Amino acid sequence: MKAILCVEHGPPEKLVWADVDEPEVSKGQVKIAVKAVGLNFPDVLIIQNLYQFKPPLPFSPGGEVSGIVEAVGEGVSTVKPGDRVIAMVGNGGMREKILVPAAMVIPMADTMPFDEGAGFTMTYGTSHHALKQRARLQPGETLLVLGAAGGVGLTAVELGKLMGARVIAAASTDEKLAVCRAAGADEVINYATEDLKERVKALTGGKGADVIYDPVGDRFAEPAFRSIAWNGRYLVVGFAAGEIPKLPLNLALIKGASIVGVFWGAFTGHEPDVHAANMRELLGWYQEGKLKPHISKTFGLRDGAAGIRWLMDRKATGKVVLVA
Repeated sequence: MKAILCVEHGPPEKLVWADVDEPEVSKGQVKIAVKAVGLNFPDVLIIQNLYQFKPPLPFSPGGEVSGIVEAVGEGVSTVKPGDRVIAMVGNGGMREKILVPAAMVIPMADTMPFDEGAGFTMTYGTSHHALKQRARLQPGETLLVLGAAGGVGLTAVELGKLMGARVIAAASTDEKLAVCRAAGADEVINYATEDLKERVKALTGGKGADVIYDPVGDRFAEPAFRSIAWNGRYLVVGFAAGEIPKLPLNLALIKGASIVGVFWGAFTGHEPDVHAANMRELLGWYQEGKLKPHISKTFGLRDGAAGIRWLMDRKATGKVVLVA
């Protein structure tokens, strides 16, 4: 079988399409024939050895997959061969077949296409956990989403509206903001051409945003935080713009505001029951037609390097997916 392999750390152009041994299923494992792989910003980092988790070389990137169960190991009763499934794998997804612990496998509705299944778990899971458990977003509050047209940003826009918030979407181009409008954003800010802090204040009558969802970091963090409301919650989701910002902590004191970390991957391990309940709610909303993953670009599985490059070059809106 074939796989995309990271044999040395570096840019996506160093990834190789290579032959690997087909895995044999063991106790507690599920063997999946991969149909699609969702790409996420951690894939950009992990191949450069810049992510929190550092798998030994060689490894395959790709943290979430969808596919068909080919075999199950001893003791597995939650799925069976032939089932359509989603799996969160951390890394290793960019290959034709993969072994996954049964606990990481979620049955997928027959009505869900494989590309949407592969692009669902990490982005919606991150934003749902951020807004529900970390921010405790309330109906009627104002939510500001930075990087709002990206993979996690767009799901935050969708979920914020579904949870009853007024959503302000901020992104770098008018084309991206049009996508945010289509996803339900009430107001938009082009922070490449507008003053982020002043626009937020203007749109909120000087009150500021109750919750700020920030997967971008870098130069937008401080002006965003300066626009936060009294008792606001600033969600630190990631640093897609590159630099980890340094916020003056007196701002948190003055605003009575909280800086709240969001590490969804660790959350799923520390609180598996809460994570499982979150996923049931999200998949229920999907089946009810309340959520619609936005897939802006697909690549073939062997073109995984090109898919990661697409993310790195900030060409994506919503999700980028590889299809087998």
